[in-house]
Formats: sequence, C-alpha cells, structure tokens
Amino acid sequence: MLPYRGVVVDLVRACHPVPAAAVTGFAAALAAASAPGGAPPAVRWSAAGRTATAVGLGQLAVGWANDAVDAPLDAAAGRTEKPVAAGRLPRALVAGLAVAATAAAVPASLRLDRGGRSGTGRLHLVVLAAALGYDLGLKGTPASPLPYLAFFGSLPAVAAGAAGRPAPRLLCAAAGLLGLAGHLANTVPDAEADAATGVRGLPQRLGPRASRTGAALGVAAADALLLAGRGPQLGRSARTLLLAAGAAGALGAAADGRTGFRAVMAAAGLSVAGVLADAATGSRALLR
Repeated sequence: MLPYRGVVVDLVRACHPVPAAAVTGFAAALAAASAPGGAPPAVRWSAAGRTATAVGLGQLAVGWANDAVDAPLDAAAGRTEKPVAAGRLPRALVAGLAVAATAAAVPASLRLDRGGRSGTGRLHLVVLAAALGYDLGLKGTPASPLPYLAFFGSLPAVAAGAAGRPAPRLLCAAAGLLGLAGHLANTVPDAEADAATGVRGLPQRLGPRASRTGAALGVAAADALLLAGRGPQLGRSARTLLLAAGAAGALGAAADGRTGFRAVMAAAGLSVAGVLADAATGSRALLR
C-alpha cells in the first residue's frame, strides 16, 4: 500500500464526494446544454469545464469546511465514518484545505464571465458564501434552509450564465425547492445524533417525520412547477421522469422510516434526471 493512500482516501471522504460530484456534474451538464444551438463543441466544452471547475472547487470548500467545523459534534455523536471526528485526519489540515479551495474558487468563478454573461462569477461567489455560512453557524438556526434555497436556486442561473444565456427562472425556482427538500431529507438519518449534540436547525425543530414529509412535498412541488410550466413542450422521457419523481415523492410523504427517506432521495434523483433528459433534447424547454 502506498504510504499516503489512506490519507488521500480520507480527504476524499471528508469532502462529501457523492453530493459534491453530483452537484458539479449537474451544473456542468446544464452549462453544456445551455450553449446556443449550433454552437461548436469547443464552446460547449468550455462552458462545461469552467462551470465544473468553479462549482467543483466550491463544493470541496463546503465539504471540507463542514467536516472541520462539525468535528467536535461528530466525535460526540460517535460518527466514526467521519475521518476528522475519528482522529484519522488533523482538523487543522482539513480546515486549511477548505480555505485553500475557497481561495481557488474566486478566480475560477470570475472566469465564468469569459464567454458567458457578466456577473455570473460574482453570483456563484455570493451563493458559495451563503453555503459556507451554513457550515459556519446557520446550520444550527431556524434560518438553516436559506443557504440551500439560495445555492441550488441559483445553480441553473450560474450554468446558463457560463454559456452566455439568461437565467431559466422556472428551473431556478424548481431547483431551489429541490435544494430545500434535500436539506430537510438529509437530516432524517441523523436525527438522533443531532438531538444528542444540540443541533437546532429548522429540520431538527420540525422533527424527522415532518422533515421527511416536507422534503417529499418540496420535490413534488418542484416537479409540479416544471410540468405545469413546460409540460406540453417536454419530451416523453423528461415528462415520464418528472411524473415518476412526483409519485416517489408521494410515497416518501406516506411511508415511515428508511423507506420514506429513500423514496424522497429517489424522487430528487428522478427530478434531476428529468431536467437532464430535457436538456439533451433540441427543444430544451426547461432552459428557457
């Protein structure tokens, strides 16, 4: 085994790789799809690459900051899967990497304006600051959903702006609802640990059952918004995926325990798949 392999693996774990990769990939795919019709592949790749770099660095910053800030609470809750809380990584190292990723995200975000719309980079930096604010204190307040609403609601605007297009307002509204749903659902598996460590964000105040129900309703509202606003213009695959997401969201609201949580997560995934399916078509109805 290479001497630093374990450290590298733990650093990847500490950045929350699955959601970071999902958010980055979604933004990059939207940026590529948002390029004007007939644009050469180089233009699409440029928009996707600049978006992936800026959003990816931001996601690294948010993930590492989360694990560094929450290390004492995670240790108290016995979260041995967290490398910092388990003592496998120095807290100062992960905090330093979060600062470095944030610093690198500044010029990467400003490069979104090159070939894109002016102000796109600044928009990403503002909502990245909001996401970091969640890690640094908003997580434990009733205002905990606001960074999720701001970040995810702006993500389609950032992706479209990098490709030189105006913000798709309907999609931004739906993405904000999905972000809110993700925030509510993400706390359900950690309800006992959060209660033991005194985390008091809005989902913790609502309780796990109400949070899961709220998450399911958030996904359903996002899908209903997209279908009501663009349904007739959507292709069959996009429309089918969004309808399936609504059905999974309804199951999540009705079911208990892990089944409900998994149904909500499946509904969110189907919603994103529906948006990407539409983005892959010539009409790109949701990107208007």
